[in-house]
Amino acid sequence: MSFTKAPPFDPELDAALAGFPKESRPLDHAGVLQRRQGIAPMCDPARIFTDPEIGREEITIPGPGGEIAMTILRPKKAADSPCPVFYYIHGGALVLGDRYFFLGNTFPLVKEFNAVVVSVEYRLAPESPAPAQVEDSYAGLKWVFENASKLGIDPAKIIVSGSSAGGCLAVGAGLMARDKKGPPIFALLLSFPMLDDRCNSVSIKQYMDDGAYTGSQNIAAWDMVLPGTRGSKDVSIYVAPSRAEDLSGLPPTYISVGAGDPFRDEDVAFASKLWEYGVSAELHVWQGAWHGFTGFVPTAEISVLAVKAEMDWLRRILK
Repeated sequence: MSFTKAPPFDPELDAALAGFPKESRPLDHAGVLQRRQGIAPMCDPARIFTDPEIGREEITIPGPGGEIAMTILRPKKAADSPCPVFYYIHGGALVLGDRYFFLGNTFPLVKEFNAVVVSVEYRLAPESPAPAQVEDSYAGLKWVFENASKLGIDPAKIIVSGSSAGGCLAVGAGLMARDKKGPPIFALLLSFPMLDDRCNSVSIKQYMDDGAYTGSQNIAAWDMVLPGTRGSKDVSIYVAPSRAEDLSGLPPTYISVGAGDPFRDEDVAFASKLWEYGVSAELHVWQGAWHGFTGFVPTAEISVLAVKAEMDWLRRILK
């Protein structure tokens, strides 16, 4: 069976994609270093923290591989009672980015829900293969729960959020919390999560070389995260959550993904698996949307609709 015919991209997103710079190197180690340099301006705190209504604090905590840096955001006007917290895990294919990557997208959460946001730094592949990323993410989550009073948050309202690789780590940390009887998680908020190291779905093949993030790039990223073991039977469910057979005990989960995203099929399958195990889950598949569309083209009509749907879900669960 051929998988060459893929659903078309949304016209507005397709036009934006045409203006993206072409990468000069494949996603090998040298290519990762090039891309890290390329996204550095997006991670510049001076460019991100321009909203006078958002307070910011920088801290470090002990982690399994050394100190973990975290950024704490909160409304400048203190809340009268403990507030919800969004524990934010950044994307970047597990090989790129830092705790500032797309952190500005969380500012509406601070304002709308009078919430605290905690963004965690984690070790990246290939310098630090798995499970370093999920171990750091879980360590930060534990710290947030154990310091709820100090942070002024409600420990029963911890929402773990992540996009792309951050979605992978959000679910991995959620599974760890379940299995270790760790912090109770109120909800998982996942945007186009990266969940399956096997990379053998129809959507991976359809978008092997097309889109803002491609199937071939995903295979290369997983090979750096799991050197020599990607696709084998020995991969942990905490590293690649699509490997989990039992999803019972996970919290209510929101998943948003584009029909033009290599992750489409693994995300749809994961939502179905959540329903199979009685977990409350809401799934949105946006026709024509490629990977990362809400972050890279936030003004596109489909991006605005996707963000609105996410915020509407949060309003329902937090009311």
